[in-house]
Amino acid sequence: MKLIIQIPCYNEERTLPETLADLPRQVPGVDVVEWLIINDGSSDRTVEVAREHGVDHVVGFSRNRGLARAFMAGLDASLRLGADIIVNTDADNQYPGQVIDELVAPIVANKADIVIADRQTHLVSDFSPTKKVLQKIGSWVVRQASGTEVPDAVSGFRALSREAALKMFIVSDYTYTIESIIQAGSHRSAITSIPIRTNAKTRDSRLVKSIGSYVTRSATTILRIYTMYKPLKAFLLLALMLFIPALLLGGRFVYNYIQEPDISRHVQSLILVAILTIIAFQSVMFALLADLIAANRKMLEDTLIRLKRLDHAAEPQVKAPPSEAP
Repeated sequence: MKLIIQIPCYNEERTLPETLADLPRQVPGVDVVEWLIINDGSSDRTVEVAREHGVDHVVGFSRNRGLARAFMAGLDASLRLGADIIVNTDADNQYPGQVIDELVAPIVANKADIVIADRQTHLVSDFSPTKKVLQKIGSWVVRQASGTEVPDAVSGFRALSREAALKMFIVSDYTYTIESIIQAGSHRSAITSIPIRTNAKTRDSRLVKSIGSYVTRSATTILRIYTMYKPLKAFLLLALMLFIPALLLGGRFVYNYIQEPDISRHVQSLILVAILTIIAFQSVMFALLADLIAANRKMLEDTLIRLKRLDHAAEPQVKAPPSEAP
């Protein structure tokens, strides 16, 4: 059994040596452990530092393409290298490499497809009270949207089985954490978590420019992915949210008309009822159409998974992702 530990990197020459120093070369239940970095268009000595510190494989882009693309490039390269388990961690040494054996243990024991580290954010001293509350709320929303019990939805420290990695298709350019959980939930993958304690902060997050921006982009991602994987529920809920006010306003209009049969005095309510009813009906139509599209997407996804299995069943070799001119 082969384990590959992948690290997305963007200008990480300062923190990468410490991160690599904590990574294991032997893990119980695993025969081979290899390290792989994804160079996301770094302009410093990230690649050279990685090679100097024993990294086995390097793939990357000629310019920065974002964390989500780097994560997927790492999965693809790891699968081509024949990985049975893939661990993703960050290059800023936030996550303790010493617990990787605990992270992969449920997969080795065939008890889970995906294991996500729970940072126990309420205990992280570097997080402000506002950030702790938002993390708790955000993880709760993701649990409701995905049907999973992941306590720390945005944790990037996670292990995936080969089968789980084959089924993963990230479409976001921003981050993979939330989307991958909702997607895994739709596939009914077995997801579990283990509690960890994070290391001291080494630098500010490059993903969270501001709390407002992060909340907006995360909420947009949740809404987009939930609508993609559960469109019938999403649009029917929208239709219900429109139809209930229309029903209440319609009842109010009828009551007032009975009391005072002068339609001109209540025409505004009647117009609003008509508008809400029409939009609600359109939402139901959108729900049916989106559900058909989702069924077609599911068939395409199944086809892509079969193609990936055939592709990665060939002799392992690493191919760098297509580069883009800066």
